[in-house]
Amino acid sequence: MKALLRRLRDTARLMVGQPSYDAYCAHMAEHHADRPPMSRADFFREREQTRFGSGGNGRCC
Repeated sequence: MKALLRRLRDTARLMVGQPSYDAYCAHMAEHHADRPPMSRADFFREREQTRFGSGGNGRCC
């Protein structure tokens, strides 16, 4: 049941433009191991700025 709820939560977040922080951390560990990941708060702040007009395309690589 927890897995279903987690999946629903992640789906809802993606629908409103908020990707998973856990997926971000996994990506950073796999592709950018030399850099520390952003904090959860910084991650969501950066995603909001990207989504609502910071001029970035929302991708790191």
